[in-house]
Amino acid sequence: MARKHSKDHGGGPTRAIEALTAAGVAYTIHEYEHDPAARAFGEETVEKLGIDPTQAFKTLMVRLEPTGEFVVGCVPALAHLSMKLIAKAAGAKSASMADPAVAQRRTGYVVGGISPLGQTTSHRLFIDSACLDHETMIVSGGRRGLSVELSPLDLVELTNAEVTDLAQV
Repeated sequence: MARKHSKDHGGGPTRAIEALTAAGVAYTIHEYEHDPAARAFGEETVEKLGIDPTQAFKTLMVRLEPTGEFVVGCVPALAHLSMKLIAKAAGAKSASMADPAVAQRRTGYVVGGISPLGQTTSHRLFIDSACLDHETMIVSGGRRGLSVELSPLDLVELTNAEVTDLAQV
């Protein structure tokens, strides 16, 4: 896959794009006009890009108990992140979705544009094993309406992610 750069990244490349470029990883940028009324961001990405919903992944932040640690999980866009499975993968008793304001502050990205790459604070990352079903996967590029397509193996290597079952369909 060739590295492709879009003409307009909404004011320049995001930290996610910068991380991919710095690592020399092959990626493709996909952009679409984000609907400000949309709240199901993963579904919007699938619909607007016309892509296989099992290839697009959303990035979600959870808080683990009893430690209070925040970790990140990536699951297929139309699936739900299982709190039980991510807690188990992280070695915690339980997990709950992080408050959106906390997720935005800790990642440096707006909800709906949270990327597993280039977060302002480092977090452990867990990616659903369905990512291995495809040569490439699509994740947020760091803002709403911007996605990047890359090899799941490259994403795992760049982020030191753990691949495990996380999705609750």
